[in-house]
This record gives sequence, C-alpha cells and structure tokens, in this order.
Amino acid sequence: MKKFLFPLVFLLAAPLYAQPIERRCGWLNNPTPANWFLVDRAAAWDIGIQGGFQARGIEKINLQNERDYVRTNGNYGYGCACMDVTTTRSGGTWRITSIRSFRQLPLKQCLEDPDLPKL
Repeated sequence: MKKFLFPLVFLLAAPLYAQPIERRCGWLNNPTPANWFLVDRAAAWDIGIQGGFQARGIEKINLQNERDYVRTNGNYGYGCACMDVTTTRSGGTWRITSIRSFRQLPLKQCLEDPDLPKL
C-alpha cells in the first residue's frame, strides 16, 4: 500500500504547483540576436536575453508573414502576436518563462489596439 500511496499523492498535488497558462497578445520585438520581448497591455515581458535567459519553447516563435513584420535592423524587427505562456513577476522584471503556442497576427491588430503603446 505504501508503494502505491506516494505516486498517488504526487499526482494529486502536481496541479497545485503547475503555473497557469496565460494568453498574452501585443508587440513582439526581436531587435537583435537572441533578444525577444513582448509588450502587451500589462507590461514589457522578457522572453529571451542574449547570453542569458531564454524562455522554454522560444523556438515556437515564427514570424513568417513578411507583410506583417517590420524589419528595423537587418533581419531583426517586430510584429504582432498572441502566445499562450507561463509567466513570472519578480521585482521589476516581468518574464515569460515558457511558450506553449504562438500565432502571428496582422500588424493592423496591434496598431489599432488603443491599449497597446505605439511603436
């Protein structure tokens, strides 16, 4: 019975420690290699910092639609996107810790959103 009880307790407690998934939509900025940020209605979120933090699932980011991508520095630039993510907030740092899904949106959607800052 004891061998069975520990796994059962662990499985029942696991959801208590799982981070909630949030949908975050806004300006997705990739100004330079390995630097990624999302600016939404709440904050500017770190996704990746060159030489340091990189969110799990960052490889899901795929800004393929060239019409809805603005190049500002060679291949680097910004677009509009929605992502299902987990986050953490510590001090003044707001961080996306993992990306579960990614969807590029038309630039028009962010441009017309009154709650997003203008770039």
